[in-house]
Amino acid sequence: MLTKLFIVDDHYMVIEGIHSLLKDTQGIEWMGHATNAASCLAFLKKETPDVILMDINLPDINGIDLCKAVKEQHPSVFVIGLSTFNQYSLIEKMMDNGASGYVLKNATKEELIEAIQSVQKNKTYFSREAAQTMRKDDSIKIVLTRREKEVLELIADGMTNNEIAQKLFVSVTTVDTHRKNLLAKFEARNIASLVKMAVQMKFI
Repeated sequence: MLTKLFIVDDHYMVIEGIHSLLKDTQGIEWMGHATNAASCLAFLKKETPDVILMDINLPDINGIDLCKAVKEQHPSVFVIGLSTFNQYSLIEKMMDNGASGYVLKNATKEELIEAIQSVQKNKTYFSREAAQTMRKDDSIKIVLTRREKEVLELIADGMTNNEIAQKLFVSVTTVDTHRKNLLAKFEARNIASLVKMAVQMKFI
C-alpha cells in the first residue's frame, strides 16, 4: 500500500528531520509540507494526502482546530498529532477533533512508520510515551469525532445515508466514509452489531 504523506509544522528542522527519516521507506510517498494552517488548507484544495503529520503549535491556527477543519472538509484524510507536549488534555482534544493518532517529536523512525501504517488501517495509534499518558484512564478507548458521534446517533435512529447527508448538509460520500470508519473503529461486522456495541459502550 502506497501512503501519500504530508506534514504541517512551522519548524524546517522538524520537517527535514522527518523527511530524512522516512525518505527511503518503501510505501511512503512524500507529498510536501506546510508551515501554517492556511497553507495546509490551500494545499488540500488541490491535493489529497492519505496521512497528515500535524504539529499542535502553529503560527496562525493551532493544530487542534486545524485537525477539526481538515476532518470536516476531508474526512478520508488521517491526521496524526505531532508535538513535544505529552499532556493528557492536549492529546484528548486532538483525538476528539478527529486525529487518528498522536506521536511525540522524540519518536523513533519505527514509531513514525508504525503510526502511519496503523491509522491507515483505521486503528488509533499513540507513540510509547503518549500511550503511557493516555493509560491513566485504564485503557485506550474508542475515540470518535464529533461528526462521527452525530452520524452514529442518526444511524441508530434508522436513518439512511441519504437522509443523514440531508440532515447534516454533507455529501452521501462523506456519510459513507463516516459509516465505514465507525464500523472499523468498533470492529463491527454490520450496522446492527455497530449499534448494539455503541449502546453497550454508552456512546448512544
